[in-house]
Amino acid sequence: MGCYRVVQVVAIVSFMLLLPKTHAWGEDGHAIVCKIAQGRLNSAAAAAVKKLLPKSANNDLASKCSWADSLKVVFPWSSALHYADTPDNACNYKQTRDCVDLKTGIKGRCVVSAITNYTNQLLEYGSEPKSKYNLTQSLLFISHFMGDIHQPLHCGFASDKGGNDISVHWYKRKQNLHHIWDASIIETEVERFYDDIDDFVDAIQQNITKTWADEVEEWENCSNDDISCPAIYASESAADACKWAYKDASEGSVLEDEYFFSRFPIVNLRLAQGGVRLAATLNRIFETQSAMSMQFI
Repeated sequence: MGCYRVVQVVAIVSFMLLLPKTHAWGEDGHAIVCKIAQGRLNSAAAAAVKKLLPKSANNDLASKCSWADSLKVVFPWSSALHYADTPDNACNYKQTRDCVDLKTGIKGRCVVSAITNYTNQLLEYGSEPKSKYNLTQSLLFISHFMGDIHQPLHCGFASDKGGNDISVHWYKRKQNLHHIWDASIIETEVERFYDDIDDFVDAIQQNITKTWADEVEEWENCSNDDISCPAIYASESAADACKWAYKDASEGSVLEDEYFFSRFPIVNLRLAQGGVRLAATLNRIFETQSAMSMQFI
């Protein structure tokens, strides 16, 4: 019976890798992060990503970047891995305080630990004996979670579930605050300023190489020889949640142009940082593995 359950779980997850993108940042936000990242991979990382992606992706990481959201219903325990909620007005992230599944109280279950976990799994790529982990899933998880951790309300207040319990109006449409940061700001920006989502991605990529060029190296760097640095990114998001997401957005608020025009630059910056940092993390992972392999030639 135990063996059957393991096979059944693997079969379900493997089948879901074949499914098209799911609507969940939202679908567009995650795709943007992954498009930016894949364009910045070094040769070792690009080759590894191409090999690990399922054939249905056609070597397009963005096409599978929302896959992890599709698992929430099948595996409810995975929901906690998308967030690192903090106490009200803490405006920072602390591992011992905040990395916990709020539904079960299980410590160590949050987006920060998830990124660390899947980073460590991917470090087994190309190892002998072959890794016991499904590294395709590890790649898709880390790609998705690196997007999540850069969305400020994925590190919002535990008391309102990262803005999910705050009902507001986005112009004339009633929505919760979390959804506005997941999707509505991006959708409104694309509708007003760009031909389509690809045009929007091109604009962000131009800002990375021009407007933010002097900042990119700092975004990419990790301290203390950490490969992925998720705790730093969580603290940045927690601070942005306080400064930008929650400000002037209390229950029943009507959020219109004043909120939109002051917030979409923050969304663009976090999308850019998420993409740059995902690429930097994957580059470090697969450079490390490539260097280790060379030692044994």
